Amino acid sequence: MKAKSILPVLTGFLLLSLALQAKEQNHHLRLWYSKPAQKWTEALPIGNGRLGAMIFGGVENDRIQFNEETLWTGAPNDYAHQGAHQYLAQIRQLIFDGKQKEAEDLAMKEFMGVPVRQKAYQAFGDLNLHFPDQSGFTNYHRELDLKNSIHRVTYQSNGVNFTREYISSNPDQVIVIRLTANQKKALNFSILMDALHESKTVKTSGNAMTLNVQVKDGALRGVASVKVITDGTVKTGENQLSVSGAKTATLYLAAATNYINYKDVSGNPEQKVQETLAKVENKKFDRVYSAHLADYQKLFGRFDVQFTENERMKLPTNERIIGFNKNPDDPQLLALYIQYGRYLLISSSRPGTQPANLQGIWNDQLAPAWDSKYTVNINTEMNYWPAEVANLAECQEPLYTMLADCSETGRTVAKEHYNANGWVLHHNTDIWRGTAPINASDHGIWVTGGAWLSLHLWEHYQFSHDQEFLKSKAYPLMRGAAEFFTRFLIKDTKTGYLISTPSNSPENGGLVAGPTMDHQIIRTLFRACISASEILGTDQTFAAKLKEMVPQIAPDQIGKHGQLQEWMEDKDDPNNKHRHVSHLWGVHPGNEINWKESPELMKAARQSLIYRGDDGTGWSLAWKINFWARFLDGNHAYEMIKLLFRPVQIENTVCTGGGGSYTNLFDAHPPFQIDGNFGAPAGMIEMLVQSHLGSIDLLPALPDALPSGKISGVCARGGFELSFSWKEGKLAELKVLSKAGQKCNLNYAGKLVGFDTEKGKVYSFDGKLNRL
Repeated sequence: MKAKSILPVLTGFLLLSLALQAKEQNHHLRLWYSKPAQKWTEALPIGNGRLGAMIFGGVENDRIQFNEETLWTGAPNDYAHQGAHQYLAQIRQLIFDGKQKEAEDLAMKEFMGVPVRQKAYQAFGDLNLHFPDQSGFTNYHRELDLKNSIHRVTYQSNGVNFTREYISSNPDQVIVIRLTANQKKALNFSILMDALHESKTVKTSGNAMTLNVQVKDGALRGVASVKVITDGTVKTGENQLSVSGAKTATLYLAAATNYINYKDVSGNPEQKVQETLAKVENKKFDRVYSAHLADYQKLFGRFDVQFTENERMKLPTNERIIGFNKNPDDPQLLALYIQYGRYLLISSSRPGTQPANLQGIWNDQLAPAWDSKYTVNINTEMNYWPAEVANLAECQEPLYTMLADCSETGRTVAKEHYNANGWVLHHNTDIWRGTAPINASDHGIWVTGGAWLSLHLWEHYQFSHDQEFLKSKAYPLMRGAAEFFTRFLIKDTKTGYLISTPSNSPENGGLVAGPTMDHQIIRTLFRACISASEILGTDQTFAAKLKEMVPQIAPDQIGKHGQLQEWMEDKDDPNNKHRHVSHLWGVHPGNEINWKESPELMKAARQSLIYRGDDGTGWSLAWKINFWARFLDGNHAYEMIKLLFRPVQIENTVCTGGGGSYTNLFDAHPPFQIDGNFGAPAGMIEMLVQSHLGSIDLLPALPDALPSGKISGVCARGGFELSFSWKEGKLAELKVLSKAGQKCNLNYAGKLVGFDTEKGKVYSFDGKLNRL
């Protein structure tokens, strides 16, 4: 009897020991906490690109708030304002006459999209698990394992060890929850589903429960079904399922909507959900998880980064954030943040899905901030900044697909609003691929969203040298975006330069003629199209036209305060601390302003950033990390990182400035926007390697706080993949994989080494760039 009674204790001790060992292994790739989440920004995200969920990990009541990426308000609509181009000349003349308010009023009445607001991404529903006999618990631990793409909760209650595991599988297109106990018949719980939508139903049948929702005033409806497989007993009640006497239970959740594409909402979500569950319900969890892990690690496992380890790595993540705010000596927190950004991108943007929106795919509201759509004057672009350098190029495919859609709707808008050929995308888009001006004329009329996003296609070519991609996907979209501006740009009567008007410097200064950012983007797009034409040996006539126009576009200018001018007029206010620093686009992500070719403009751009100040919203801080990396000032970039890690609403610590980080490391605008979670990792990598000026610059902006480290699988333009380490601030060793067989130029500590490469071959160097 004694041996029998002590067995559960020994088993529990063994499980706890194994759990502790697991925590120690790869702890730099885990977010973990010692108590359940109370707020949404304490919950942890899982996703497969299409299905996302936020896991709260409550013991007695566990909330799994889930999303399906195509549940939005609205219906198919091109948003174009028919005949708006009739007012274009009048709006321009009012701007030239200095009558900005009158121009904005006229534009608001006659030039905006129809309707003027785009539509909102929607929360889908909640899956709630209630455990009636587990109100008391000990040894609680919840974690998000980034390496293995799994969320786990472990705890002990009534002498029983319980484990919960959560994944969102891309191969099987389901969210899976496995619940286990280390004693037979110890697992008892009920399952409920609910939603915020006014129109909803919940039905049960056998071991399944189905939630149906209808979006208010919209064309989309959603179906979500959960099936439970268990060794216990399942009872069907009114709007709930009950499981009793189990040792293990696995829940499979599938969800779909009637959305097919931006023009077609004739889908059958009931059939899709049924077919999805039929394919997976007879698979054991281990099989589903193995396929999920293999699929995930094909992407995640390509890249690694590590900095100096210390004891603070063993603390819960919320304590590490607070600790970093007090004493920023936790370099591995940066490594965790970079890898978390990669995890979030993989989880929110996969081939065949929608692109990551303002909140990725995670949203618990029907009226989320900024509608959780696609803001393309910085935020959507920033979502994809780490894709190339962090070796996740495939994750950009949804962005390319969205661009192809927008080029279709954008042709209508270009014709109706500007009587121009080509295509245009303004300030925002949504799932209906709206491209017209939105919201208000003082910021919604911004014409270079499509141009900027088209340059992501060119960047992919720069990193891959994939000529088939350039020919079939990239160049047609780039050309269409450039073609619009060959008609849109007009000559400034004061200077004689070609300028962009009406437009604005994003969200700052109202409707104007000639914002600097527009000219930088258009110039860069024209040059990219010229280069693409030369590479492909085609479209020379169009390329010649662009070559003629490039020098006519208004150039960057230095103003009276030593600043880079944001507008044609020298009217920048040195005391303006606006979150946008749009006129520095030419520094990053562009490259026309740099220390090598335009040092005076680089100094002016730096002065502008100093005037703007260090503080900002989360995504603004992320952009400033990239700026300071390009200015080759790693220590200042690290100051931005310190601000990024300010704790927002963590226990009794509240961020008093702009942006920061929530308990779950979500970026705080505030509120939550995911762009900073992507832009900051890109900036941290930019401190370690840059390749935008024709050479691969190693450790160009290494801060003193990162004296030692190593990175592998990082990508550079020219089709190269690098692995290198450094010690005491100096390069130690380097390996270069050539993926395209191009010439490689390495630059470190003033030494430039150039050499021809063969595709697929690895080249090794010591810390002084001597070949090994």
